[in-house]
Amino acid sequence: MRIREWQDVLEDVTERNVDPENWRAVAGDRAGGVGEDMYLAHPRAGVFFLKTYAKNPFEVRGVGTRVARSLDDEIGAFMPERDSGGRFAVQSPPDDEEQAETVGKRLETVLETHADAPTRPQDLFDDVMAAMESPAFGPMEYDQYDRPDELEDLSERFEEADDLLNAELEDLIETDEVDRGFM
Repeated sequence: MRIREWQDVLEDVTERNVDPENWRAVAGDRAGGVGEDMYLAHPRAGVFFLKTYAKNPFEVRGVGTRVARSLDDEIGAFMPERDSGGRFAVQSPPDDEEQAETVGKRLETVLETHADAPTRPQDLFDDVMAAMESPAFGPMEYDQYDRPDELEDLSERFEEADDLLNAELEDLIETDEVDRGFM
């Protein structure tokens, strides 16, 4: 298991050549400390585990790793279903001005189409993410004040990774001299 900076792990997620809409996520407060835990999973890309905290209101720091090469049925049972209420997306900025204009025009078309037709919020979200060429998006189970049960179950399933990432994150927190998070 290779522990890396959390943004490097997210870069791995964005570079995966898989169906972007098939990602799932579970996130919530970190057990016993400042910050949050997040699992990102895709059937073909695997399962990624991140631990982050707000160093200050403008800077997030953290660590992460890939904990499984694929998403099997056992781990998949902890991930939200496709029509779950919460949503997440991982974005990459446009490469250049031309791409930004193209994405903007597609986004405008999507919004006009949804304004004229009754749609579900999930459908609008999915279409907006596709128009923006999001490399990873989907349903998310999230609790900003606690830990969802699924997050607890995943932490138990990947206990060794949880312990290693906790130690690395605690080192970052100590180095940054952060004693509490920002709300």
